[in-house]
Amino acid sequence: MTVLTNWENFYVIVGSSAGALTGLMFVVITLIADESRRRQRYAGGDLAAYGTPNVVHFCAVLLLCALLSAPWESLALVGVLLGVSGLVGVAYAAIILRRIIQRSQLQGSYTPVLEDWLWFGAFPLTAYIALAVAAVLFATDPTPAMFVIGGAMVLLLLIGIHNAWDTVTFLAVSRNASSNTSDPGEKREGSEQ
Repeated sequence: MTVLTNWENFYVIVGSSAGALTGLMFVVITLIADESRRRQRYAGGDLAAYGTPNVVHFCAVLLLCALLSAPWESLALVGVLLGVSGLVGVAYAAIILRRIIQRSQLQGSYTPVLEDWLWFGAFPLTAYIALAVAAVLFATDPTPAMFVIGGAMVLLLLIGIHNAWDTVTFLAVSRNASSNTSDPGEKREGSEQ
């Protein structure tokens, strides 16, 4: 059981970060919903493909930290729960990839670039596969498995941070672009005649 207790500070740092960032995502979604045009656009598939996964990744990290911080009697159950978490994550990452593909095929919808495919698709899938593999290794030798699990947790945290930033900057640029395309004959405040 010392293999888990040696990682307590790591769980506290990573888990606290995931919890705080989850709360910030709620603030971001509230700001998005404040604008009626964006509420209609992002309430459907775009939010499900690009916003919701961030919260899921943060919550997955929080869950893993809680799971690994609990006072377990046996490591066998921990390994099983880690494996289930990894497999559920793999399935969810596949669903997100499908959503991104479906959204990209809609006319007028956002077309993802390579960076989107990596950060919203490939990297989360990699993190959850690593978690599932680490769960198998956990049964035989938990010490190296803990490093793989820790790496997967940090990767999920970084994915969520990157994707949240990407989403917020996309919305800010979209807002500025839409406000700049207002009536060209209209005089803007502070402009010369």
